[in-house]
Amino acid sequence: MNSLIGVYECNIDAKGRLLLPVAFKKQLQTILKKGFVVKRSVFHKCLELYSINEWNVLVKDISKLNRFKKKNVDFIRMFNAGVKPVDLDSSGRILVPKDLVTFAGISKNIVMSAAVNMIEIWDKDCYEKAINDPSVDFGSLAEEVMGAMGNKGDDVDLP
Repeated sequence: MNSLIGVYECNIDAKGRLLLPVAFKKQLQTILKKGFVVKRSVFHKCLELYSINEWNVLVKDISKLNRFKKKNVDFIRMFNAGVKPVDLDSSGRILVPKDLVTFAGISKNIVMSAAVNMIEIWDKDCYEKAINDPSVDFGSLAEEVMGAMGNKGDDVDLP
């Protein structure tokens, strides 16, 4: 799958159904019928939505962990906590399980944000706090994470 693009504000109804934005449907059109997996995020109070294809790639790596190491078994258990398969219904909606809605603190207003190969699902207020966190200097973070990527022109002083 190619990288996903876009951030969309949406609503989730009282039953936990959310309509997948049209732009995401277009980007995922070849795999929509195969289904998705939704899970808790490791680092934030949000959810992650994977196409079944992307999920299988991720699980393939996890399945290589040695299950005779306690930390690996603990990781696998925690990683899989709350993992659920989900499908689009005939109206193009996904039913997010109640336990996951509760975990992420999702109310009516949500944000669906592309995160390379998956979609994050956030409560709108939590998303706004996360991206506007004053303790995170995005410029410094970008330099630390991406600065060592070996881009052409590294450390070139331009006039």
